[in-house]
Amino acid sequence: MATEVILPKWGLTMEEGTLTEWLVEEGQEVKEGEELASVETDKVSNQLESPVSGVVSKILVEEGTEEVAVGTVLCIIDEK
Repeated sequence: MATEVILPKWGLTMEEGTLTEWLVEEGQEVKEGEELASVETDKVSNQLESPVSGVVSKILVEEGTEEVAVGTVLCIIDEK
């Protein structure tokens, strides 16, 4: 089963963020809670954590490209 990893809403007024750095690569195995990426918003910089264990099958948003809306799918993780 595939899990879509979305940009979460970390604050009441957060509407978008910029993915500044991927800490994983496609094909890499990750564990639940492992940091996947760094995300900056207008107020904070946060680490996006994996919601599940599995393999990063597809990265959908390139780092540093543009601001993306809350709820945007950033990557897909497949079960092993």
